Amino acid sequence: MHRLKWILFIIVLGLILATAGFLIWAATPLGPMPEAAAALQSDMQVSVVSGDWISFQPVSGSPITGFIFYPGGRVDARAYAPPLRSIAAQGYLVVLVPMPLNLAVFASDRAAEVMRAFPQIEHWAVGGHSLGGAMAARFAQEHTEAVSGLALWAAYPDVDLSQLSLEVVSIYGTNDAVASRESLNQSRALLPPDTAWVEIAGGNHSQFGWYGLQPGDNAASISPTDQQAQTAAATVRLLAAISQ
Repeated sequence: MHRLKWILFIIVLGLILATAGFLIWAATPLGPMPEAAAALQSDMQVSVVSGDWISFQPVSGSPITGFIFYPGGRVDARAYAPPLRSIAAQGYLVVLVPMPLNLAVFASDRAAEVMRAFPQIEHWAVGGHSLGGAMAARFAQEHTEAVSGLALWAAYPDVDLSQLSLEVVSIYGTNDAVASRESLNQSRALLPPDTAWVEIAGGNHSQFGWYGLQPGDNAASISPTDQQAQTAAATVRLLAAISQ
């Protein structure tokens, strides 16, 4: 009996330590780098509002198309401010959604809250980077009546979207060592046949945001600014398509 108590104690202690370690890991995200700070400030072109989420809205005009973005796993959401701000500057509402413990898997349905908060938006796209993209894909599958587009940044779905009437763009870097080319190729069967595939030569996994080189990733051979400009342009093409 005494031995059994010790075994139970060790098991419980191990679970406590594992949980504490996970919480510390998840609560210490990558980024944001200083380059992201300026993109979080309003100016004459884009209004930035922070609260439960961060919204980027063009100062002139009233956008009817919106883009909801989920950050990558264990990445501070603010690291994605520069490319998202540049998308908003093209005439779109863009909403960046922070996640519990910096992991979108814990709140894949948060886009629904955003949609309710902006009833004036007529067309919605969702998207995200890495894990965030996978969770955005899951949201799109579960809310086909509300979502017209999906933008995957170095991401692939874990659900079947192949039969949906959904505009999709999958953007990836040739130097990405986190979202492997093999995994991306395997995801083709889960995406609509007319999915747009956008290859960024020299881009890696980490430079979709400003948070530094992610462990396990390859170095990029292009600048973050260049990679994010190409990513934003491809995403804007998707938003323009669903706005028709």
